[in-house]
Amino acid sequence: METLRLVILFIHLLGMAALFGGLVAQASAPVKKVNAAMRDGSGTAFVAGLAAVGVLEADDADLNHAKIAVKLVIALVVLGLVMANTRKEQISNALFGTILGLTVINIAVAVFWSSAHA
Repeated sequence: METLRLVILFIHLLGMAALFGGLVAQASAPVKKVNAAMRDGSGTAFVAGLAAVGVLEADDADLNHAKIAVKLVIALVVLGLVMANTRKEQISNALFGTILGLTVINIAVAVFWSSAHA
């Protein structure tokens, strides 16, 4: 079960890296848009995050459900904003900043909100 947890965590981190990288890649661009890395990264991170919690729950791990709920809500908002704006030729700087800010907050919650696993 530990190997499965680590593989899912690895996929989750790759998704977060793709989302963050897609944002950073166009940070200085005058016209912002939802790119493929943002779209695929947010979806991958969201699904892998759900799978990670499922694996931990199945293994009776000691989980911090408040932290999981906060991360879930933030990830769902990011995923919704990204998917709702995928086909638009450009997005506002405010929307771009919101997606970037929520992504950074979600990463910060994962790192700084201490818990046994999630």
